[in-house]
Parts: sequence; structure tokens; C-alpha cells
Amino acid sequence: MPKERFEDALKKLEKVVSKLEDGNIPLEESLKLFEEGIRLSRFCNQKLEEAERKVEILMKNREGVIKTEPFEPSRYTNENRSEDEP
Repeated sequence: MPKERFEDALKKLEKVVSKLEDGNIPLEESLKLFEEGIRLSRFCNQKLEEAERKVEILMKNREGVIKTEPFEPSRYTNENRSEDEP
């Protein structure tokens, strides 16, 4: 069985939430969907925590101290650049 990907699990979770919010399903099916939603939520949370740990490792300085700084999307994307900027 192939490993589940974060993106796939998140899409499944969104569908589960949508079905539960709709409210037009029997109780038994709602409980099964809720259980699946909890499983998917835990899986996604675990993957996000793993990614966070990897980022922290990459951000450590030579002394092994994590240097944090606020995320500024404009530093990492080209969306906010003007035509004149390189």
C-alpha cells in the first residue's frame, strides 16, 4: 500500500468535513466519517510537525541554536516585485 501524502489526506479531510457539515447523512455514517476525519486530522498534524522539525534543523546556526525570524512572504515570492527589480 503506498504511503499517504499530506495533500491527499487534506483533500479527504476537507470532503469529510463538508459531508458532516451538510448534515444529511445517517448517524452511523456520520460516526464513521467523524472517525475518519479524526484519523486524517492526526495524520496531517503529524506531517506538519515533521515538516516544522525539518525546517528548524535547516534554520540552526553553527552553534546549533535555532534562529527564528518572522515570515515575510514578499522575501520568498516574486509577487511583490516591481518590473524594474531584478
